[in-house]
Amino acid sequence: MSRAGIGWDSHRLEPGRRLILGGVEIAGARKGLAGHSDADVLTHAVIDALLGAAGLGDIGRHFPDTDERWRDADSIDLLRAVLELLREAGLAPLNVDATVACEAPKLGPRREDMRSRLAEALELDPGAVNVKFTTGERMGFVGRGEGIAALAIATLR
Repeated sequence: MSRAGIGWDSHRLEPGRRLILGGVEIAGARKGLAGHSDADVLTHAVIDALLGAAGLGDIGRHFPDTDERWRDADSIDLLRAVLELLREAGLAPLNVDATVACEAPKLGPRREDMRSRLAEALELDPGAVNVKFTTGERMGFVGRGEGIAALAIATLR
C-alpha cells in the first residue's frame, strides 16, 4: 500500500540572508528567505508532504518557530529527523516531486545539486527525487520578486 501527501511553503525574500533551496546555498543571490530556520521553502514543502502522507501533522507541529532549538536550523537536518519519524511509524519514502516558484535567480543550474541533497537526506536514489522550477510570470508575490514558494508531493510505502 502507498500513501501520498502534499506540502506547500512560502517565505518572503529579505536582504542580508543566504538563499538556501533543497539544502543548497545559491551563490550570488542578492536576497535570502526570511524565517526562523534557514527558511528553505523547498525542503519545508518536502517535509510537509512526507508528514502529510504519514498522517503526522505538519512542520510547525514538529519544529515550531516558537522553539529556540530550531532558530537558524538547517532544514536538511529537519528532513533527516522526519525520516526517523517515518521509520518509527513503519513507513518509508518512495519518491518526491517538487516545484519551486521563483522569479530570480535562475535555479536550473543547481537542480542536480538539490535533487542529490534531498535524495541523500531521504536515503533515496536521486532518480526518486524530482525538482522543477517556474516563475510567477510577473504576477503575485513570486512574480514581483517578494518571495519564493514551493509545492511538493511525496509517496510513502
